[in-house]
Amino acid sequence: MRKAKQFAPWLGAPALALLAADGAQAQQAAPPSDCAPSGTLAYVCGPRNAEDIVALGDTGWLILSGMSAQGEAPSAASSGRLYLVDAAAKTYETWFPGASVSVNHDTAMFEDCPGPLNVANFSAHGLALREVAADRYKLYITSHGEREAIEVFDVHTAAEKPAITWRGCVVLPERTSSNSVAILSDGGFVTTKMMDPTDPAGFAGILAGRISGNVYEWHPGGEVTAVPGTELSGANGIELSPDERWLYVAAIGSREVVRFDRTATPVTKESVTIDVRPDNLRWTDDGTLYTIGGNFVPPEQCASPPCATGWSVVEIDPDTLEATRVAGVDQNAALQGASTGLAVGGEIWIGTFRGDRVGYLPRP
Repeated sequence: MRKAKQFAPWLGAPALALLAADGAQAQQAAPPSDCAPSGTLAYVCGPRNAEDIVALGDTGWLILSGMSAQGEAPSAASSGRLYLVDAAAKTYETWFPGASVSVNHDTAMFEDCPGPLNVANFSAHGLALREVAADRYKLYITSHGEREAIEVFDVHTAAEKPAITWRGCVVLPERTSSNSVAILSDGGFVTTKMMDPTDPAGFAGILAGRISGNVYEWHPGGEVTAVPGTELSGANGIELSPDERWLYVAAIGSREVVRFDRTATPVTKESVTIDVRPDNLRWTDDGTLYTIGGNFVPPEQCASPPCATGWSVVEIDPDTLEATRVAGVDQNAALQGASTGLAVGGEIWIGTFRGDRVGYLPRP
């Protein structure tokens, strides 16, 4: 094993309705004029609110989610995006929606989906990718906007440039702000409900460690159901073990990474407390997990939130749940609100739920 989001730095990536005003301004700002590195942290500047990142197999492409601009009426200009990044060339482009949107609704698998995604009113948040055949992948995203749903796409990589086609959706239960998603082998998924967006306590309750959400599960032909025993404070990032027995979830309210045994009824739970409010979870090629978040500041030490503290990447051993800090920056780096740390070869790529860039730094 290799060793060595930002409303306030301790919040992690929040529900869409609670995005900060400065994040909205960043989404609409002109392309950044200063893209100079912050020490060893270099940037690809331009992608807006790139909250999550996944690697498209061994193609060299990365897929970035782009959360929508907040505080504005829904429109094509303010809506969400998916970006493609060439990890070697350090360049990016807007991938979806492009000049035209390919739609091929799988009505057999997604019969309850009301229709194609409204590209003028959605927000791409969490991402999950699964290879289903040579040069073919399924991409699931947690999406907000006109509907709270898991949106599903086919991705084909045989051509020089990956192609994307919308295939269907699964609408989530009411009073849900979803965050992250992981794909099951049967085409179903597990996803985190971080909170109820109508709850007046909002993030104050999460910061106090109050239970605010849980894990939902869906299988083709079934209903979206809550998984008993997965109730958490600010359920955020989610990953599955390769055999799908173990479910790993980041909880920002309690600063935990939690492991659930899906073979037990009800599921059993083990956890580790870490020094960040953990956001997304990502597997590494070493078989460990990366999580990331703003460095924790106890509320009583933060008189005027948000308190700028920088962020850290933490590596989790999936068997022992041992946690080790492997990288990070202080509050002076241009990229804050870090939400994803993805190992790509000898680099760690960093997403953010607010801002005008993604970052990459050397992997220890």
